[in-house]
Amino acid sequence: MVELLTLNVEPRETVGKRRNRRLRESGKTPAVLYGHKKEVVNLAIATDLIQAALRHGSRFVKLSGAVSERAFIKEVQWNTWGDVVLHVDFTRVSEHEHVQLSVPVVLRGEAPGLKDGGVIKQHLHKIEIEAEPTTAPEHIVAGINELEFGQQIRVADLVAPEGVKFLVEPETIVVECAAPVEVEETEAEEVEGAEPEVIGRKKEEGAEE
Repeated sequence: MVELLTLNVEPRETVGKRRNRRLRESGKTPAVLYGHKKEVVNLAIATDLIQAALRHGSRFVKLSGAVSERAFIKEVQWNTWGDVVLHVDFTRVSEHEHVQLSVPVVLRGEAPGLKDGGVIKQHLHKIEIEAEPTTAPEHIVAGINELEFGQQIRVADLVAPEGVKFLVEPETIVVECAAPVEVEETEAEEVEGAEPEVIGRKKEEGAEE
């Protein structure tokens, strides 16, 4: 049986942007617990504690304190720079219950197509999956070591970890090695250089009339 990381949480009596901002300034992160058709519970957790849990890769945890339940860290909201957790969604789960969540798609390797002048374009940055809480991965890897110029990698080409199911159409493009997009400056130059003359002519024609 997987040993669960225990996170101590406190009740959060008040909600709202201003209250949450004050809570974060005190070193705590607002959170919410829901699921299993039970009441939604507003919680607060020490920011350094939840961030340490996420760095450790823990998603299936045990909550103690204000509540005593198994939970899955389903969604995390970060600040603009991605270094501070702003809000956490916990969902109630049992050990073998399947959950649906979105995880990042991480590119690994170096595409041979880059040597032929291609550029890497990643179209799918997150992918919806279904898995048991104890086996849910932190991310899905897309290997690009064999990606040639003009080729694509689709969801059907990804290797799903054991016990993980992709909830995205198999033909969805994940990444491709394509020709770089060239920015055409001709149109901008024409507008900059020619527009005043056209306007001037219209004024002169109107004056003659």
